[in-house]
Amino acid sequence: MTDGLMSKAATMEIPINGNGDTGSLPEDDGLEQDLQQVMVSGPNLNETSIVSGGYGGTTEGIVPTSAVKGSGLHQSHPSPTVMGDEAARGIAVEKFDIVKKWGINTYKCTKQLISERFGRGSRTVDLELETQIDLLRDTKRKYECVLQLARALTHHFYSLVQTQHALADAFSDLSQKSPELQEEFGSNAEMQKLLCKNGETLLGAVNFFVSSINTLVNKTMEDTLMTVKLYETARLEYDAYRTDLEELSMGPRDAGTLSRLDAAHIHFQSHKDKYEKLRADVAVKLKFLEENKIKVMHKQLLLFHNAISAYFAGNQQQLAQTLRQFNIKLKTPGAEKPSWLEEQ
Repeated sequence: MTDGLMSKAATMEIPINGNGDTGSLPEDDGLEQDLQQVMVSGPNLNETSIVSGGYGGTTEGIVPTSAVKGSGLHQSHPSPTVMGDEAARGIAVEKFDIVKKWGINTYKCTKQLISERFGRGSRTVDLELETQIDLLRDTKRKYECVLQLARALTHHFYSLVQTQHALADAFSDLSQKSPELQEEFGSNAEMQKLLCKNGETLLGAVNFFVSSINTLVNKTMEDTLMTVKLYETARLEYDAYRTDLEELSMGPRDAGTLSRLDAAHIHFQSHKDKYEKLRADVAVKLKFLEENKIKVMHKQLLLFHNAISAYFAGNQQQLAQTLRQFNIKLKTPGAEKPSWLEEQ
């Protein structure tokens, strides 16, 4: 019966050698971070239902506080002080039971994590899914580097446009005050104004590129990685309760052990269902993320290429056409904030 429960269609258990080296595990300095992730999900002590029973109890043991407070109302009429004491006692029992269950779960997960790191346990690994997750994390790091460089380019180019704008004003002022050089100063002022206008157009395209990459990296990819973290936590809990069930199955069979074995089997099945559900969620999100990434980057890379080439070729018409092609609208000066009449 136990072997049937332990079978996995898309996963397999990878034993860890005595040195804790599987060739695919992270470095040992990540152990502290993993332990912090296990400990961070503390119990919520603000609930109002009383949970009866300790480790191995089911949801059938959850008794509403109102049932405890109203259990003796038909037999007698206790004073408000007695009713308040009963309610406080019920809430205290509930919170103690929540902390107890959280402590047991944290202990099992910590024990499983340490046993995996030091080669005394096994972990469930979906090789295809783990490969995709590692690829996503590596892709996110590379895209973050591109985003940082694109922001630096935007900052430097904005400074260049501002300098050209100031230079155009200086040339224009000198053309009026220097009659003998009026034509030369005037032509340079017009050239700098044209470059400034084209630079502002290019800045609009680059800002749109940066905004789209930022959304892809810090929202879309980050949302998928949050689901991955939930999946990894569920995997650790699943392996912890699987190991607990295996240890109980190999022990002696008496009345006490059988009851603990049944409870362990219930917990194991619950965490197995949770693990399989999150594994399916991660697979779906990775698939849609890959499709969305290709679609977004195809558009943004084409925009970046066309805008840069048109600007440095001095082709003002092509640069403006590129912005129209990608539906990019430049913000006119003073149009960032609507008037107080428009806000009414």
